[in-house]
Amino acid sequence: MTRGKLFVISGPSGVGKGTICKKLFEADDNLRFSVSMTTRAPREGEVEGKDYFFVSKERFEELLQDGQLLEYNKFVDNYYGTPRGPVVEWMEQGYDVLLEIDYHGAFQVREAYPEAVLVFIAPPSVEELKARIRGRGTETEEQIEGRIAQAMDDMAQADEFDYLVLNDDLNTAVWKVQQVMRIEKGKEV
Repeated sequence: MTRGKLFVISGPSGVGKGTICKKLFEADDNLRFSVSMTTRAPREGEVEGKDYFFVSKERFEELLQDGQLLEYNKFVDNYYGTPRGPVVEWMEQGYDVLLEIDYHGAFQVREAYPEAVLVFIAPPSVEELKARIRGRGTETEEQIEGRIAQAMDDMAQADEFDYLVLNDDLNTAVWKVQQVMRIEKGKEV
Protein backbone atom coordinates (compact mmCIF):
# COMPACT_ATOMS: atom_id res chain seq x y z
CA MET A 1 0.00 0.00 0.00
CA THR A 2 1.28 3.46 -0.90
CA ARG A 3 1.58 5.93 1.95
CA GLY A 4 -0.64 8.99 1.58
CA LYS A 5 0.66 12.52 1.05
CA LEU A 6 0.27 15.38 3.49
CA PHE A 7 -0.91 18.68 2.00
CA VAL A 8 -1.12 21.96 3.91
CA ILE A 9 -3.35 24.81 2.80
CA SER A 10 -2.55 28.14 4.41
CA GLY A 11 -3.18 31.82 3.84
CA PRO A 12 -4.69 34.82 5.53
CA SER A 13 -8.08 34.84 7.22
CA GLY A 14 -10.84 35.55 4.71
CA VAL A 15 -8.94 34.34 1.64
CA GLY A 16 -11.29 31.42 0.99
CA LYS A 17 -9.23 28.49 2.29
CA GLY A 18 -12.27 26.76 3.77
CA THR A 19 -14.29 27.03 0.57
CA ILE A 20 -11.39 25.73 -1.52
CA CYS A 21 -10.87 22.81 0.85
CA LYS A 22 -14.58 21.95 0.77
CA LYS A 23 -14.49 21.73 -3.02
CA LEU A 24 -11.32 19.62 -2.93
CA PHE A 25 -13.02 17.08 -0.64
CA GLU A 26 -16.10 16.94 -2.83
CA ALA A 27 -13.89 15.98 -5.78
CA ASP A 28 -11.51 13.46 -4.13
CA ASP A 29 -12.64 10.40 -2.15
CA ASN A 30 -9.04 9.61 -1.18
CA LEU A 31 -8.61 12.94 0.62
CA ARG A 32 -9.07 13.21 4.38
CA PHE A 33 -9.55 16.40 6.36
CA SER A 34 -7.92 16.70 9.72
CA VAL A 35 -10.26 18.58 12.01
CA SER A 36 -8.36 21.15 14.05
CA MET A 37 -8.72 21.68 17.76
CA THR A 38 -9.31 25.09 19.34
CA THR A 39 -9.95 26.73 22.67
CA ARG A 40 -12.14 29.44 21.15
CA ALA A 41 -15.93 29.39 21.46
CA PRO A 42 -17.87 27.92 18.52
CA ARG A 43 -19.28 30.37 15.98
CA GLU A 44 -22.92 30.09 15.04
CA GLY A 45 -23.48 26.97 12.94
CA GLU A 46 -20.14 25.32 13.73
CA VAL A 47 -20.37 21.66 14.67
CA GLU A 48 -18.16 19.89 17.23
CA GLY A 49 -15.94 17.33 15.50
CA LYS A 50 -16.76 18.65 12.04
CA ASP A 51 -15.56 22.24 12.05
CA TYR A 52 -13.31 22.00 15.12
CA PHE A 53 -12.83 20.06 18.30
CA PHE A 54 -13.65 22.64 20.96
CA VAL A 55 -11.66 22.06 24.16
CA SER A 56 -10.63 23.96 27.26
CA LYS A 57 -7.27 25.68 27.46
CA GLU A 58 -6.22 23.19 30.13
CA ARG A 59 -7.07 20.16 27.94
CA PHE A 60 -5.27 21.68 24.95
CA GLU A 61 -2.14 22.25 27.03
CA GLU A 62 -2.27 18.63 28.30
CA LEU A 63 -2.40 17.30 24.74
CA LEU A 64 0.44 19.60 23.73
CA GLN A 65 2.63 18.39 26.60
CA ASP A 66 1.86 14.77 25.71
CA GLY A 67 3.04 15.31 22.10
CA GLN A 68 -0.41 14.59 20.71
CA LEU A 69 -0.51 17.70 18.52
CA LEU A 70 1.21 17.83 15.13
CA GLU A 71 1.26 21.63 15.22
CA TYR A 72 -0.27 24.45 17.21
CA ASN A 73 -0.45 28.20 17.54
CA LYS A 74 -2.02 30.82 19.76
CA PHE A 75 -4.03 33.50 17.97
CA VAL A 76 -6.29 36.21 19.40
CA ASP A 77 -5.98 34.62 22.89
CA ASN A 78 -7.01 31.14 21.72
CA TYR A 79 -5.06 28.00 20.87
CA TYR A 80 -5.47 26.18 17.56
CA GLY A 81 -3.82 22.86 16.72
CA THR A 82 -3.91 19.61 14.76
CA PRO A 83 -4.30 16.27 16.55
CA ARG A 84 -1.42 14.04 15.39
CA GLY A 85 -3.12 10.62 15.61
CA PRO A 86 -5.68 10.82 12.78
CA VAL A 87 -3.16 12.36 10.36
CA VAL A 88 -0.62 9.60 10.87
CA GLU A 89 -3.25 6.83 10.74
CA TRP A 90 -4.80 8.08 7.48
CA MET A 91 -1.46 8.48 5.76
CA GLU A 92 -0.45 4.94 6.81
CA GLN A 93 -3.75 3.70 5.34
CA GLY A 94 -2.88 5.33 1.99
CA TYR A 95 -5.13 8.38 2.24
CA ASP A 96 -3.94 11.87 1.40
CA VAL A 97 -4.48 14.32 4.25
CA LEU A 98 -5.28 18.00 3.92
CA LEU A 99 -4.60 20.45 6.73
CA GLU A 100 -6.03 23.97 6.67
CA ILE A 101 -3.78 25.83 9.09
CA ASP A 102 -1.85 29.08 9.54
CA TYR A 103 1.74 29.53 8.41
CA HIS A 104 3.19 28.92 11.88
CA GLY A 105 1.55 25.51 11.89
CA ALA A 106 2.56 24.88 8.28
CA PHE A 107 6.21 25.41 9.17
CA GLN A 108 5.87 23.12 12.22
CA VAL A 109 4.39 20.45 9.95
CA ARG A 110 7.30 20.89 7.53
CA GLU A 111 9.72 20.27 10.40
CA ALA A 112 7.91 17.07 11.45
CA TYR A 113 7.19 15.92 7.86
CA PRO A 114 9.64 17.45 5.35
CA GLU A 115 7.76 15.70 2.53
CA ALA A 116 4.59 17.70 3.31
CA VAL A 117 3.47 19.97 0.47
CA LEU A 118 2.71 23.54 1.54
CA VAL A 119 0.27 25.60 -0.55
CA PHE A 120 -0.35 29.29 0.18
CA ILE A 121 -3.68 30.78 -0.92
CA ALA A 122 -3.38 34.49 -1.70
CA PRO A 123 -6.17 37.09 -2.09
CA PRO A 124 -6.62 39.11 -5.28
CA SER A 125 -5.86 42.29 -3.31
CA VAL A 126 -5.45 43.57 0.24
CA GLU A 127 -8.63 45.64 -0.15
CA GLU A 128 -10.63 42.56 -1.16
CA LEU A 129 -9.24 40.61 1.78
CA LYS A 130 -10.22 43.36 4.24
CA ALA A 131 -13.74 43.45 2.79
CA ARG A 132 -14.08 39.67 3.16
CA ILE A 133 -12.96 39.75 6.81
CA ARG A 134 -15.33 42.60 7.66
CA GLY A 135 -18.15 40.98 5.68
CA ARG A 136 -18.28 37.94 7.94
CA GLY A 137 -20.03 39.95 10.64
CA THR A 138 -19.03 37.44 13.33
CA GLU A 139 -16.38 39.37 15.22
CA THR A 140 -15.87 42.58 17.16
CA GLU A 141 -14.00 45.49 15.59
CA GLU A 142 -11.00 44.68 17.79
CA GLN A 143 -11.00 41.07 16.56
CA ILE A 144 -11.36 42.25 12.95
CA GLU A 145 -8.37 44.57 13.32
CA GLY A 146 -6.38 41.68 14.82
CA ARG A 147 -7.29 39.43 11.88
CA ILE A 148 -6.33 42.13 9.36
CA ALA A 149 -2.96 42.67 11.07
CA GLN A 150 -2.40 38.91 11.13
CA ALA A 151 -3.36 38.67 7.45
CA MET A 152 -0.64 41.15 6.53
CA ASP A 153 1.90 39.05 8.48
CA ASP A 154 0.60 35.87 6.81
CA MET A 155 1.04 37.29 3.31
CA ALA A 156 4.66 38.19 4.09
CA GLN A 157 5.34 34.44 4.51
CA ALA A 158 4.04 33.33 1.10
CA ASP A 159 7.52 32.90 -0.42
CA GLU A 160 8.31 30.18 2.13
CA PHE A 161 5.64 27.85 0.68
CA ASP A 162 6.07 25.28 -2.07
CA TYR A 163 3.22 26.75 -4.13
CA LEU A 164 1.25 30.00 -4.25
CA VAL A 165 -2.30 29.97 -5.60
CA LEU A 166 -4.14 33.25 -6.21
CA ASN A 167 -7.83 33.04 -5.25
CA ASP A 168 -9.27 35.60 -7.64
CA ASP A 169 -11.69 33.03 -9.07
CA LEU A 170 -12.80 30.13 -6.85
CA ASN A 171 -13.06 27.45 -9.53
CA THR A 172 -9.67 28.36 -10.98
CA ALA A 173 -8.07 28.34 -7.53
CA VAL A 174 -9.53 24.89 -6.79
CA TRP A 175 -8.31 23.59 -10.15
CA LYS A 176 -4.80 24.91 -9.47
CA VAL A 177 -4.63 23.22 -6.07
CA GLN A 178 -5.85 19.97 -7.66
CA GLN A 179 -3.03 20.24 -10.22
CA VAL A 180 -0.50 20.73 -7.42
CA MET A 181 -1.83 17.61 -5.70
CA ARG A 182 -1.69 15.55 -8.89
CA ILE A 183 1.84 16.66 -9.64
CA GLU A 184 3.02 15.96 -6.12
CA LYS A 185 1.43 12.50 -6.13
CA GLY A 186 3.21 11.75 -9.41
CA LYS A 187 0.11 11.64 -11.57
CA GLU A 188 -0.04 13.04 -15.08
CA VAL A 189 -1.53 16.48 -15.38
